[in-house]
Amino acid sequence: MSQRALVTGAGGFIGSHLVSYLRHRGWWVRGVDLKRPEFGPSDADEFVVGDLRDPAVAATACEGVDEVYALAADMGGMGFISRDPATILHNNALININTIRAAQLAGVTRYFLASSACIYPEHIQTTPDASALRETDAFPADPQDSYGWEKLMAELLCRYYHEQYGMEVRVARYHNIYGPNGTYDGGREKAPAAMCRKVALASEDGSIEVWGDGSQTRSFCYVDDCVEGTYLLMRSDHREPLNIGSDRLVSVDELAHLVFAAAGRDGLGIEHVEGPQGVRGRNSDNTLLRKVLGWEPSVPLEKGLLETYQWISRELAARSVA
Repeated sequence: MSQRALVTGAGGFIGSHLVSYLRHRGWWVRGVDLKRPEFGPSDADEFVVGDLRDPAVAATACEGVDEVYALAADMGGMGFISRDPATILHNNALININTIRAAQLAGVTRYFLASSACIYPEHIQTTPDASALRETDAFPADPQDSYGWEKLMAELLCRYYHEQYGMEVRVARYHNIYGPNGTYDGGREKAPAAMCRKVALASEDGSIEVWGDGSQTRSFCYVDDCVEGTYLLMRSDHREPLNIGSDRLVSVDELAHLVFAAAGRDGLGIEHVEGPQGVRGRNSDNTLLRKVLGWEPSVPLEKGLLETYQWISRELAARSVA
């Protein structure tokens, strides 16, 4: 009989990709989310539409599974994070508390938490060339926003469930995951998807808007690398939080020009406008990742952006016809 896994947030971007990855590896998968995937049917063997803020929904979701991949979260890009801090902290705290408790009561053997690079202290990310973030940089704690504080609390919850109940826990700190089948408009999209949408919709020889001066920096990890790293971490014996991200640092303006190239639209310009920017510089230190897993993300940013742009461009074209 195949092993059974629960993926929460299975209607979302990373969750839907992870469901497909697990199914292709022979797992029986139950997905749970407030909604089914927006871009096509789920590959899950069973899909539960439910609200994990309700403990009863979490309990039902965890019944009869061996492992839980906890990806469910109320989140989005910088616009959403800066606008709705109370909503983010309230909803995500309930989701994580309910899910890990239900998993423990159901006898789940291994539990994965999708954490975030947003947990790292703001004061060490104040310049575009800030040092890459090591896992040990998390404390003393000083995340920039409520999303970071909530993720940090969830990490501690995992630690304490291991210490008190012996639950095997794995925690990944994701760094800016992007790729096809993700939100690309509506206010919750991340920077690569927003860039691709803006470029696809820009007029000939026009320009796109970029929040801030464009010199703020990030690293971006393609979703296929993300789900592979997640699975490898779950199979490892490493219980402490681990970065999963690319260590290639680019500015937001550089990201825009990479999307221009992917679209074959190098003649477009950039207009810098006021808007939330987050920290000035954030990059992943993958030293521990390589040591623990003998692996690190390998999809080049150019290749990932090409795949992402082409998918978003097709979606926009189909939407205009519908």
